[in-house]
Amino acid sequence: MNRVFSLNDLTYILLATRWTVLLSLIAFAGGAFLGLIVALGRVSERRSFRFACATYIRLFQNTPLLMQLFLVYFGVNIVGLNIDPLAAAAAGLILNAAAFLGEIWRGCIQAIPPGQDEAGRAIGLSSWHRMWLIVLPQALRIAIAPTVGFLVQIIKNTSLASIIGFTELTRSGQITNNATFRPFLIFGIVALLYFVQCWPLSYWSRKLELRLGTDGKGT
Repeated sequence: MNRVFSLNDLTYILLATRWTVLLSLIAFAGGAFLGLIVALGRVSERRSFRFACATYIRLFQNTPLLMQLFLVYFGVNIVGLNIDPLAAAAAGLILNAAAFLGEIWRGCIQAIPPGQDEAGRAIGLSSWHRMWLIVLPQALRIAIAPTVGFLVQIIKNTSLASIIGFTELTRSGQITNNATFRPFLIFGIVALLYFVQCWPLSYWSRKLELRLGTDGKGT
């Protein structure tokens, strides 16, 4: 018999939001670190690095994130290692985020006029120093808006972690609905909580894009 939806149920859902936030932060931080390596590999002077990173991006951008989470979670267990749902979800989201962030940042790096790199070469800077001292600081300015926008996608993608048993916001809604059978109310609350997390970032991303784009036109 289904019970009445109560304040305790609402509190349970609200508290589950912290796991969504935590998973999003882990996925973004790990994805950013790996994504920078992928982006630098994509613009590397070594063909083998470019090919390896391009293959990585194609693999993760053209397969469903849900399948990637399944492969991480069940694949590790098949080889005899135990992995908890949080670690599996974090690993899957990091690998996925790195592919998208790497491609976003690759585009930002290649948007810098070649003359900037040539100027560094003319004064005797190595390729490493030209990248870190000249190209990346300028690419960072271009990358801020799309990176913030992609963070919204990461937050929404964390909902798929519920499929492998991690109790974040979506999973808490499913558990509560199974006990109370109030799907419209419960998933309406869940959707609202996602909106509260995502809309400010989407708004900020649009503002950054407009501001930085306007600044760029004025230079």
